[in-house]
Amino acid sequence: MSQTHRVRFDPVDIEIEANEDETVLDAAFRQGVMPLHGCKEGQCSSCKSFLLDGDLQMDRYSTFALADYESDEGYVLLCRAHAYSDLDIELINYDEDMIRAGLPVVTVPTRVEAMEQLTHDITLLRLVVEGPDAFRFHPGQYLDITIPGSDEHRSFSMANLPQGQDGKLEFLIKRYPGGKFSGLLEEGLSVGDALTTTGPYGTFTLRAGSDRRVVFIGGGAGMAPILSVLRQIAAKGDFDREVVFYYGARTPDDLFLLDEIRDIGVRIPNFRFVPCLSDSDEANWKEIGFDGAIGMVTDIVDDRESKLSEADVYMCGPPPMIDAGLEMLVARSVPQEQIFYDKFTVSAQAD
Repeated sequence: MSQTHRVRFDPVDIEIEANEDETVLDAAFRQGVMPLHGCKEGQCSSCKSFLLDGDLQMDRYSTFALADYESDEGYVLLCRAHAYSDLDIELINYDEDMIRAGLPVVTVPTRVEAMEQLTHDITLLRLVVEGPDAFRFHPGQYLDITIPGSDEHRSFSMANLPQGQDGKLEFLIKRYPGGKFSGLLEEGLSVGDALTTTGPYGTFTLRAGSDRRVVFIGGGAGMAPILSVLRQIAAKGDFDREVVFYYGARTPDDLFLLDEIRDIGVRIPNFRFVPCLSDSDEANWKEIGFDGAIGMVTDIVDDRESKLSEADVYMCGPPPMIDAGLEMLVARSVPQEQIFYDKFTVSAQAD
C-alpha cells in the first residue's frame, strides 16, 4: 500500500502531501499548488529543483533536462520524483503568486461541439464539458486531451476565456501528418464524440502586478494561449500597459483570426500586432491590414525591440522558436523572472 509523505517547498513555505505512487508535481497539482513546469515528462527541465533533505526516487528522464552531474549534486525533476520519506525541496525558479493561485487539476469528460479549419494546417476545436462539474482555468493555461483508444495524451492551450458554467473550451491545433491526435481532426473525430481532458496546467498567465510593457512572441498554434490572455486584457477595459504581439507565420495564407485581433486592438488602447512572414520575399501589408515584417519572428523582435529587458515577454510556439527566443532573450539580458513560456516537447505538444 502506498504511503503518504510531507513535502515542503522552500523558500515559499508551502507544504503538500505526496503519495509514493504519484510524482511530487502531480501531488502539487492535485492540491492546487502550481510550481513552474513544462512538459511534465522529464524532458524540458522547467520543474528542476534541489533536494535539501529526504529520500526520493526518480522515474526515467532525459539527461538533457537533468545532467548526471546535476543529479549527483542533488538536483531533481519534480515531474519524475516520488517521495519515499518527508522531503524538503528548494524551488529554483518560481513565481510565488502563481504557485498560490493554482487550481486543482481535475479530469472531466467533454464532447466535440465544433471543428473549423482556419488554415491549411490549423483547426479550431471546440469542446463542451459534460456533467455537473465546471472546469476552471486561468487564461493562458493548457490541458491534456487523452487520445481515444489509448493511454496517451496531447497537450493543448485554451484559446478562450473561462466562461463560468457554460463549459466551453476552444483550442487552435496544428495538424501534423500522421499525428495521433491532430490526424483525427481530418478523419476520425466527429461532432458529438467524447473526449477525456485533464487540467489545468501551465504558468503562462498574465502577471497583473507588473507595470512593465508586455511583449508576446507567437508562432503557429502558439496563437492559442496568447489569444486567451489578450482576450483577458481586452475584457479588463482599463489596461494601461503597452502590448505588442509578434506572430510568426510562413506566408500570408498562414495568418488567421485577423478580424478578432483587429477588434482586440480597438479594445486595448496601446496595442500593436506585427505579423512576421518567414517564407515570403514580400507581402501586401495593406491587403493584410497590419504593418508586418519579413523574416524569422525572433530576429524581428531582436531588431525592433530596443528595451526588451524592461518588458515582460511571453512566448508560445514550436520548440525551435522557443529555443531561438530564449537564446535571444538571454543575449539581451532579459531577467529570467520576466520570461514566460510553456515549452512542450514534440510528443507532448503535437504527435
